[in-house]
Amino acid sequence: MADAEGRIVVAGLTKQFKKVRAVDNLSFTVEPGTVTGFLGPNGAGKTTTLRMLLGLITPTAGTATIGGYRYADLPRPLETVGAALEASSFHEGRTGRNHLRVMCAAAGLPVERADQVLEQVGMTAAANRKVRGYSLGMRQRLGLAATLLGNPRVLILDEPANGLDPEGIRWLRGFLRNLASEGRTILVSSHLLAEIEQTVDDVVIIAGGKSIRQGKVAALRAEQRVSVRVRTPQVEKLVAALNGTPVRHAGPELIYVDHVDAPFVGKAAFTAGVELHELAAEHSDLEAVFLELTSGKAVIR
Repeated sequence: MADAEGRIVVAGLTKQFKKVRAVDNLSFTVEPGTVTGFLGPNGAGKTTTLRMLLGLITPTAGTATIGGYRYADLPRPLETVGAALEASSFHEGRTGRNHLRVMCAAAGLPVERADQVLEQVGMTAAANRKVRGYSLGMRQRLGLAATLLGNPRVLILDEPANGLDPEGIRWLRGFLRNLASEGRTILVSSHLLAEIEQTVDDVVIIAGGKSIRQGKVAALRAEQRVSVRVRTPQVEKLVAALNGTPVRHAGPELIYVDHVDAPFVGKAAFTAGVELHELAAEHSDLEAVFLELTSGKAVIR
């Protein structure tokens, strides 16, 4: 499959549910060979967008295509797109292996694919256990196995890290990176940037159904705030000595000084004769940047 055939293009996508505009003129592109994080708080419109991309919901306006096709028009959908929107759509009385074999039969795929994808996601040992006994993390892996049955070039995953323990998240990170290295297009939604920040190349951040930020993770990291935490009984004297440097007051004796390093603050305090009880550099993490971008912008339904 050529690279263009694996490209996801969302253009002007809009969905109105009565009085609620769940998705509002959303546009972005996901390129083959990359893992793109589709991020936003709960209620931001992520799942609605993915459902429109997969033809499960009709857009009010705009288009969503995969390789230039609407999902409904794909000539070989299961060999083009693997999608997992939830980890609960399983027959509780079936084993993991039988669940996948049923899917193979329905799709006209070789039954051997069931065992192959179970091994791929590390579920061989649990293949003969009934789904009702699976943990949420195991269900996530089974759902991921189902997306791989047709060996698709595009994967669309809704909250795949949900229910995974730290080891499982590390496994998922390596697994998705490996798939991307094969030239596949991977779109991963999450409401927590911290879960997937080491996995994704690009981010599309939405809130209230609207695009808030798109671009490389490296660009988002550049927005991380560097501050110096200072505790002193002479706050006002130190603020005066800093001569206009941005300061945030966090308590009677606690301030944060932005955009400078600890030696700068220490030198200013020493020169002014300010007594310091604490002086430490702090870096905001990407999750803090993400929360700052999306704060107060979720859609309430």
